[in-house]
Amino acid sequence: MSSIFTKIIAKEIPAHFVYEDDLVVAFLDISQATKGHTLVVPKAFYKDIFSVPEDLAAHVMRVAVRISNALKVAFEPEGINILSNNGEASGQSVFHFHLHLIPRYEKDEAKFSLKNNMSNLSLDDYKERARLIKAAL
Repeated sequence: MSSIFTKIIAKEIPAHFVYEDDLVVAFLDISQATKGHTLVVPKAFYKDIFSVPEDLAAHVMRVAVRISNALKVAFEPEGINILSNNGEASGQSVFHFHLHLIPRYEKDEAKFSLKNNMSNLSLDDYKERARLIKAAL
């Protein structure tokens, strides 16, 4: 399967690469949600996290840590978001697994929020959700 990332990895489309090894590339996200916004992408095509082999996922995360530390040195952000949308319902728009490394600054305009549903759940709800996940492992 082909995606825009496949073309970037093959150097058919230009990108600003910051890292490359045998398995992974990292390049600046064209949107630059914040200064230094970088994508970490496996070279092999995997549609989403559900199809990525665990050993490759571990390597992607090791690279993400390395790049995150470089972003910290280069831009001195106050924090970083590591984000991966998987599936259309989550907002995935490029169907080639990747991580976003989004440096965060005190006055940046990037907004991420999750609804806190804690007050809507009982102890039994938590127990049942944990049981279902454990059973699926």
